[in-house]
Amino acid sequence: MEKIIEKSHGRLSLVDTTFVRSLADRIDWSSRLIGIRGARGVGKTTLLLQYMKQKHGFANNALYCSLDDIWFAEHRLSDLVDIFVKRGGRYLFLDEVHTYPPWSQEIKNFYDNYPNLHIVFTGSSLLNILNARSDLSRRADMYMMQGLSFREYLAMFHNIVMPAYSLSDILSNHIDISLSTLEICKPLQFFSDYLKYGYYPFSLDNLSRYYFRLEEVVNMILEIELPLLRGVDRAYVHKLKQLLQIVSRSAPFVPNISKLAERIGVARATLITYLNYLEEVRLLNLIYKDAGGVAKLQKPDKLFLENSNLAYMLGAEQIDKGGVRETFFVNQLSYLHSVNYSAVADFFVDGKFTFEVEGRKKTKRQIGGVENSYIVSDDIEFGTENRIPLWIFGLMY
Repeated sequence: MEKIIEKSHGRLSLVDTTFVRSLADRIDWSSRLIGIRGARGVGKTTLLLQYMKQKHGFANNALYCSLDDIWFAEHRLSDLVDIFVKRGGRYLFLDEVHTYPPWSQEIKNFYDNYPNLHIVFTGSSLLNILNARSDLSRRADMYMMQGLSFREYLAMFHNIVMPAYSLSDILSNHIDISLSTLEICKPLQFFSDYLKYGYYPFSLDNLSRYYFRLEEVVNMILEIELPLLRGVDRAYVHKLKQLLQIVSRSAPFVPNISKLAERIGVARATLITYLNYLEEVRLLNLIYKDAGGVAKLQKPDKLFLENSNLAYMLGAEQIDKGGVRETFFVNQLSYLHSVNYSAVADFFVDGKFTFEVEGRKKTKRQIGGVENSYIVSDDIEFGTENRIPLWIFGLMY
């Protein structure tokens, strides 16, 4: 117990609260049980520690612990919590819960047995809370955290602070938003850097090692999290890496499932399962014509890497700029909206809006006459009518 307290204080003393992710403002911190999901490396631990430091400091009634700590190899979390509560503990922050097998059952017990205890926990986006054996879905308020938006990147790395805009704001007022942004900065000055190395907050530490660290994150997901949480045979990990490489060189990738399965040496059904796993761990985004649940059992219509930084890490010299544009658009829109395949353009969003994502010379001829349709153009500072700058969709959170 004392070692955990010591480590908690040590982590708090090191965390910087100068910049806090926008998700912190959307979380109802008064809830008794809060879960924060997200891919490895997007900043869940930092957010947890920042809130704890700002709200509770080094108070004895608050405790942080990561469940991948070696301490839990010989101790149970339930014993730690029992002592913590008896000493007056009220605020418990649990990190990396997916590394501790009985996490869901024990957290359920804490919620039921300690009515004055508030718990915030983080876990891999692979964790599906709705399917948790102890039915945490009726108890926990769940939030998804993804990497930095373009807006957050500007604030974190360049001290350029701007408001967030909803999709409806952007569609109806994008010219005014562009003009107000241009009074603060030149967005295109920073946008290409964001696409290359602005999505994961650890780029602040050492930019020269950014792709090395990103590769470590990907390897950790493929070699440890998927075998641990989805039972993927480690002998097949290299096939998953091969699959990511193929997508990175072809994005947007329109899959021929049978040929792709043959190319990497797995059965068709196995390949579809792998694709869904890679989406769960936020390495891929799968786009379907139909948003319904049945579609998830079928092959996707398009494959994208989850974010553009992965494309630069995996694709190196074979980057397709058009693919990077679409990867960025899908990433930013799918966080808060439903993004599907469109038969007449690139994407159909929220069952209402049609988008074609292209370079600055694209015209509206391809989607002319389609209701609620928009051209999303790269390399422009501001648009006209239904022509909207690509970068502006990075201001949504």
